[in-house]
Amino acid sequence: MAKSTAENTYLRLKTVLDVLTEGVWSGDALNAGQVLAEATARVPFNEHEAELLSGGIPRGHKTLTSATAKLVKAGWLIKGRSGWTITEDGMRATVAFPDADSFAAALDAGTPVPADTPVPTAPEGFVRPVSAAAATLEVPAKEEAPKKTARKAPAKKAASAVGKAAKAIEDAVEPVVKAVRKGKASAKDKAAAAPAAETSAATEPFEGPDVETLPQPEAVALAGDFNTILGAPENWAPQYDEAQMEFDFLDQLWKKSAELPAGFYTFKIALNRSWTENYGAFGTFDGPNHELHHAGGKVTIRYNHATRDITIN
Repeated sequence: MAKSTAENTYLRLKTVLDVLTEGVWSGDALNAGQVLAEATARVPFNEHEAELLSGGIPRGHKTLTSATAKLVKAGWLIKGRSGWTITEDGMRATVAFPDADSFAAALDAGTPVPADTPVPTAPEGFVRPVSAAAATLEVPAKEEAPKKTARKAPAKKAASAVGKAAKAIEDAVEPVVKAVRKGKASAKDKAAAAPAAETSAATEPFEGPDVETLPQPEAVALAGDFNTILGAPENWAPQYDEAQMEFDFLDQLWKKSAELPAGFYTFKIALNRSWTENYGAFGTFDGPNHELHHAGGKVTIRYNHATRDITIN
């Protein structure tokens, strides 16, 4: 009998811990994408889970990435900038709750791992099994978008331009000043002197340094399970205006601030109002969801297109 999505998800969550434990034994460091790929390869999607959502993401993959928050809440998994790390309690949980039913029950109820449960050690002669997701474990290096070469005016040229402009203004104004002092200047003389100063000063304008910038997408959206709170018709829909971030030219960051109720939220960065190009945790293309444990109130999320990653405060 085929297992339900819920049953499969718990099996995959346990597999996440199994894969990370094997990584500890073998000394291999696995990133989030590799761990999730291995978990879904060992526990394949059923027909419903394999259905692709609007962004080309399998339904089961999205469910799993959201559900990994349960492992974090239980204290069995730590999600850091450098990757995912299993805790000692997480390793012990694979021993204390060895089957899917006991594992799911403990995770849902918040049952702590019994204190006398040992930390599992690698079997004698252990060799990490050949990956079931070997074809997908290689994560391609992210290509950096080409930077525009900044054209900077040399300091001497800038200083020369300023000096010439100042001298031109001084030369043009001096006759007017003398005429006023002598009481001989007419309104016509003054009117002629002012345009002359402006024209002379404009003959060699000041050239300041250009700002070095990175090519940016047309639009950046926070697509997640809080979009309806922001006023969008539905969640996980990057095409709506309510999900769009604002670009700050000064620091080259995309930003969005919003008032959110207290709760746990998940989201991704989606470019150009579609799922074709999207980034999740650690700036990974089509990676795991970003997570937000929010106490309530105003929150600001910033996206850096140079790193494809975010900051939250």
